[in-house]
Amino acid sequence: MDETYIPRLFDEQLSFALKCKGAVVVTGPKWCGKSTTSRRHAKTIIDLMPIETRENYVAYAKSAPHLFLTRCEHPLLIDEWQHVSFLWDQIKFEVDESREFGEYLLTGSVTDHLEESEEKEQSEHTGNGRFDILRMRTLSLFESGEGNGNVSLLELKNGRFAPCLCDLSIEDYAYLICRGGWPLSVLAKEKEVALEQAPSYVRVLTKKDVFSLNSIKLTKNPQRASRILKAYARHISTPASDETVFDDVKGAEGTIDDETIRRYLNAYERLYVIDELEAWSPYLRSRTAIRSKPTRHFVDPSIGAAIMGLSPESLFMDMSSFGLLFESLAIRDLRIYMESERGKVYKYRDAKNREADAVLVFRDGSFALVEVKLGSKEEVDKAAKHLINLSLDIDNAKTGKLAFLMVVTKDRLSYRREDGVYVVPLGCLKN
Repeated sequence: MDETYIPRLFDEQLSFALKCKGAVVVTGPKWCGKSTTSRRHAKTIIDLMPIETRENYVAYAKSAPHLFLTRCEHPLLIDEWQHVSFLWDQIKFEVDESREFGEYLLTGSVTDHLEESEEKEQSEHTGNGRFDILRMRTLSLFESGEGNGNVSLLELKNGRFAPCLCDLSIEDYAYLICRGGWPLSVLAKEKEVALEQAPSYVRVLTKKDVFSLNSIKLTKNPQRASRILKAYARHISTPASDETVFDDVKGAEGTIDDETIRRYLNAYERLYVIDELEAWSPYLRSRTAIRSKPTRHFVDPSIGAAIMGLSPESLFMDMSSFGLLFESLAIRDLRIYMESERGKVYKYRDAKNREADAVLVFRDGSFALVEVKLGSKEEVDKAAKHLINLSLDIDNAKTGKLAFLMVVTKDRLSYRREDGVYVVPLGCLKN
């Protein structure tokens, strides 16, 4: 067993999914730890990454798919399964035949073959009930050990809370934004080495990975790929329209059509790099319209910091970007915590421009409204009052029970205000 392995909240998600389905597909960005985690849940591993053995495995799978899948101990992990995506129907057949759960684990970092298989499956016959698809993310602050996890979202939902302290400072958050939650960066012993992982990821992403998708044909132009990613990063944590992002690209690129930009962004999404936050649509007591544009995010805020050339020190020279990236860091962690409990995270924004940075929707249908603030006590006060006013317009009888209101901050103290709003440092949170 790997002694350097960092336990993940995703471990419990994956373990549960294997108890419920015959096959589980684990998706997510490269370097997030999919293979390492999945290996801990498998009894047989077929690794299609090494080129020297891949050809033999692929030939075996084509010539004898039944034997390839069954002549081994299960769960069988097929790592980088896109190289044998033609086995999708055969896996479905084997699951039907065995009627067992936890038979197969498939991992990959692109959606091309997954979407092709799903489209084929839907056109022929449904595979519902056989497969589950889980999305893995980078490490949260609680998982990486920087956060203390003294405030549980589930316990808050159930009315249990005790004031506590967080050891993280604003300087720490600047570093953690730039370092990211990549296992390689978390395990690095030297800060300079840890900080180099995200820029290295972005360089490979814009020079190679974005051009590797079979379903999206792009002329290889790393400079253009970098400019488009940087234009997207400038709108992190905002609901900027496609037109706004496109205009930023054209300002730097010159003559480029919308469809080309859209293909690049689609490629980044299929590589699980772009990870937008969907809009929440509650029932309101007023006739205010709900806006449905997603909020721009990367799977890890270090991608935005790296493509914009930001360091922990330079973040303090651009507090606006610092605040937006801090919000994105909080969204990353909230997603990890909520998904570990089979909950969801959304963004709320209406036609009156009232918004909540995050809406946590729990499995029982209850919800929490969250604002994220890097700034002063005055900003926290304003955010708390804003959440209260916003909550009054939501029809709980139709939407679900309001569990709590919370302002997530960079401060040290976690406490409950007299008006009932919780103020919690990001580094205190866990699932």
